[in-house]
Amino acid sequence: MRVKICGITNLNDALNAVNAGSSALGFVFYKKSLRYIEPSKALKIVEKLPPFVQSVALFVNETTEYINQTCKASKMQLAQIIDDENIVDYAALEPKYMRVLRVKNKESLKDLKDEYYLVDAFVEEFGGAGKRVVLEWFKDINCSKLILAGGLNCENLKELNGYGFYAVDVSSAVEVEKGKKDRDKMVEFIKRANEIY
Repeated sequence: MRVKICGITNLNDALNAVNAGSSALGFVFYKKSLRYIEPSKALKIVEKLPPFVQSVALFVNETTEYINQTCKASKMQLAQIIDDENIVDYAALEPKYMRVLRVKNKESLKDLKDEYYLVDAFVEEFGGAGKRVVLEWFKDINCSKLILAGGLNCENLKELNGYGFYAVDVSSAVEVEKGKKDRDKMVEFIKRANEIY
């Protein structure tokens, strides 16, 4: 199963995540987050990543111009966008992008476009709250283009078996503290994820 490790703030954590088997690394460009990283620092990390590892930029209610500039400056391959305020002009975005759904109920998952989404539980703050989406909401839904985030850990990953999610996204469960990853936790998480299917 594909795994994205989010909230990367330093090169050592990035390389440990890659060596553990992470498919993608997430960089948080939301200044209120304890995992925030400046674009110039993210660039230094991205330039030292091996091939076939995707760099993903996380944005929260930012302008189209800011997203374009930041992704270009930090060489991000994908923009992961929370746009609760509906300020993004998606047609004018330069990087490839993926919308984030912060779901409150099963109805939030209905009538989705035929595209990839990252699905997280709705919380008042943004990211790293460890709240889980109710799995029963995904019954009878095609999850093959959904990346599940929020409250996942080594103990509950097995509950995803049978749903067919495209990938999972983790941050808090593989940290020593916010913004600092634990190598062993990343290795174990990815090992458990690969046991699902």
